[in-house]
Amino acid sequence: MSNTITSPAIATVPAHDENQLMAERREKLKVLRQHQADGKGVAFPNDVKPEHRAEALFAQYDGKTKEELVPLAVNVSVAGRMMLKRVMGKASFATLQDASFGPSGGRIQVYINNEGVGEEVHNAFKHWDLGDIVAATGTLFKTKTGELSIHATSIRLITKSLRPLPDKFHGVADQEVKYRQRYVDLITDEAARKRFAARSKAVSAMRNFMVDNDFLEVETPMLHPIPGGANAKPFVTHHNALDQQMFLRIAPELYLKRLIVGGFERVFEINRSFRNEGISVRHNPEFTMMEFYAAWWNYEDLMSFTEDLIRHVATRVTGGTQLSYQGRPVDLGQPFERLTIREAILKHTDAGVHVDDAAWLLAALKKLGKFSARDRLDTRSLPSLQVTYFEELVEEKLWQPTFIMEHPTEISPLARANDARPEVTERFELYITGREFGNGFSELNDAEDQAARFLAQSDAKDGGDEEAMHYDADYVRALEYGMPPTGGCGIGIDRLMMLLTDSASIRDVILFPALRHEA
Repeated sequence: MSNTITSPAIATVPAHDENQLMAERREKLKVLRQHQADGKGVAFPNDVKPEHRAEALFAQYDGKTKEELVPLAVNVSVAGRMMLKRVMGKASFATLQDASFGPSGGRIQVYINNEGVGEEVHNAFKHWDLGDIVAATGTLFKTKTGELSIHATSIRLITKSLRPLPDKFHGVADQEVKYRQRYVDLITDEAARKRFAARSKAVSAMRNFMVDNDFLEVETPMLHPIPGGANAKPFVTHHNALDQQMFLRIAPELYLKRLIVGGFERVFEINRSFRNEGISVRHNPEFTMMEFYAAWWNYEDLMSFTEDLIRHVATRVTGGTQLSYQGRPVDLGQPFERLTIREAILKHTDAGVHVDDAAWLLAALKKLGKFSARDRLDTRSLPSLQVTYFEELVEEKLWQPTFIMEHPTEISPLARANDARPEVTERFELYITGREFGNGFSELNDAEDQAARFLAQSDAKDGGDEEAMHYDADYVRALEYGMPPTGGCGIGIDRLMMLLTDSASIRDVILFPALRHEA
């Protein structure tokens, strides 16, 4: 039974008067509810099972001519949100949008007239609004202009939309509204729908690549009694039943390495992590990354594998490895460059012989005017000054994929020290478009060394470093049972999606980014 509306003609109101428009739509819903009470229909039907999607219909039938379609008499059943509507007396047109992707944008036109659906239903349709969710059945045909359409034999109002959609020509113009009301953004912006479909495809490609390489997907806690696995400030909460302070995880690392100790030699987790830090175009306090660990690997194995993984995901999502980001080319097909921090400074700055001069680096950093006494530059070692100089003057220049290696031991408490140069570690960070995309290293598996590193971190925390790590006695205990030589890496999925979808802000690739509470 159709949802019939016999409300008075719609009053003419300014397009911007949303309150008036909503009031009119609520009146229409009120009529539907009354019809339901009278046994004339259901206000919100729940028996619809559309059999076809717009893109599949276009793929199969759009290549046929008007004359070829007629004898086929193809009957179809579709449903979607009404995005366009034209009423022309005895005939009307509606464009429905479903969840399919392709050249048509998931949209297909429906032709409605009295002959097809009956005068009563056609008259009811004339009072439906853009944004309403509608179901239609009918026969495929092509209009005089060659547009694949459905000549409706039935059409039903399934869900009444109470809020008007944004202007069809401009969509959601306010970027803040796009982030806060993502559902409206997805309704009105095909590019947004494609972007998040690409994200889903990327995560699936990443997962399949890991499984194909004999990694076991696991799940580790999101509530931690001790924050660990990264140098970051955690979110703090309280567990009532246990009556203890808990932390949202800043990384799954220490739990994943416990599994290596337990005998799972290759593990990975696509995880949500939380860091109570700043928000920017490349930072969100809640983010997604993948961490993976492999026994019998070192950081060089990790770099080769990570390079293959990034290429695989890019190819699955974009069709190739030659990308463009914000108007500049990015070549993921070439071998990723590998530079130590020292080599990167020599290549991308004019430091020259001063790269090994702590006093010169200290003076150069102070000239930047960005550091205060709490940054304790005067107490830093040469490797620490080099990495800070790198972050300030080199990082943003690394546009093409580059692995930066040999980070200082003092800022890498979980990484294995280089046997020949113990002041640095077997660690790398992957940079693309001037941003960090991944972090990996040969894991420290010496329990006594790890305990000493944790103690140093605890001292740093007592000295005011809020991002320093806690001492994790259970993790040290796990290492005391023995962990084989292991390599581990974390890859930021949000930043990877920024690259693959050419998005300027991390908020563009997170469905519901963190925002200040709406007033």
